[in-house]
Amino acid sequence: MAQKDLYRVLGVSRTASADDIKKAYRKLARKYHPDINPGNKEAEERFKDLSFAHDVLSDPEKRKLYDEFGEEGLRPGFDAENTRAYQQWRRGGFGGARGGFGGARGEQRGDRTPFSFEDVFGDWLGSSNRGRAREEAEPGEDLEYALDLDLMEAIRGTSRAISLQRPTPCPVCRGRGRQRGRTNTACPECGGQGQVRVGSGPVALIRTCARCGGTGRLSGDGCTHCSGSGQVNTPERLTVKIPPGVDEGSRVRLSGKGAAHTPDGPVGDLYLIIHLRTHPYLERKGQDLFLELPVTVREALSGATVTVPTPSGEVNLKIPAGSQSGQKLRLKGKGVTNEKTHTSGDLYIKLMVQLPRSGNERARQAAELLESCYDESPRKHMQL
Repeated sequence: MAQKDLYRVLGVSRTASADDIKKAYRKLARKYHPDINPGNKEAEERFKDLSFAHDVLSDPEKRKLYDEFGEEGLRPGFDAENTRAYQQWRRGGFGGARGGFGGARGEQRGDRTPFSFEDVFGDWLGSSNRGRAREEAEPGEDLEYALDLDLMEAIRGTSRAISLQRPTPCPVCRGRGRQRGRTNTACPECGGQGQVRVGSGPVALIRTCARCGGTGRLSGDGCTHCSGSGQVNTPERLTVKIPPGVDEGSRVRLSGKGAAHTPDGPVGDLYLIIHLRTHPYLERKGQDLFLELPVTVREALSGATVTVPTPSGEVNLKIPAGSQSGQKLRLKGKGVTNEKTHTSGDLYIKLMVQLPRSGNERARQAAELLESCYDESPRKHMQL
């Protein structure tokens, strides 16, 4: 996949100031934020690109590495100094391969101090012990956990205790999937050396063997504790805080609560996938809420001030005289509040005129009297 130009992602020039980068990010983030575009995968991916670009370009050190080496310079364990030395060697900056080095292990001119090509480029190529350790430290794995919430919990925010089975490195084989001390054979890929030569030219380039992970041996006996998978499920109980305003399908990230492949390796993240239960009275669409409010015939006909429940507490609503059943009124700013964008939706009230449940003689007489007040049939203009 082609790498994206982070400056182009934010729509700024390569000489843009830190303030220009911040302003460009805030403007685009408001436009493409997932809470503003629920269910829009394209907007979600665009927001991820914007966040990554802002994270890099707003950090002076990361920006300097990106400007010089591109996204390659942002990799974990990247060694800028060794990479510059390697690039200079490739350009003949040391007087050519023959003049600068005496084979893979040469000598510097002048003081004749022993000089190791592997010492200079070992980390960058993965042939030193440090480089091999980085290869063995596999990236952590992200996990997902489905969490059901009531609508009001999602709107107001809440704390939840959850129990889950989290994959952790096997304590017996330490994530290797094989047990120590068992009979094993030499790796055919590297001939048991743990390293393979790559490329051609006057200097031998070496990398760690991918098949055996640099051990030079292949085990024939899988770990019986984890059945060779290298991981076991460990029960864990967490108390998580759900921020106000989450919606159906929202992803709440818990950093470092995912899975790790090795005991000392990086740990992935845990993502809570939010699912909302249906509310008996409220319906949510984005940041707006919708509520059906029962009113009496008198309240609709003569007008009234009634109490309406909202997520932030009860408020008084004025019903205009002559209101019809199904008519909508708006309470501005009484919808869902988004803490990231500091915006609030509205609460729309749908009036539902209710008749008395008991059809006694007084109610029928009142209905007959009310019927005489109609100027025309309410169905006169209905056509299909």
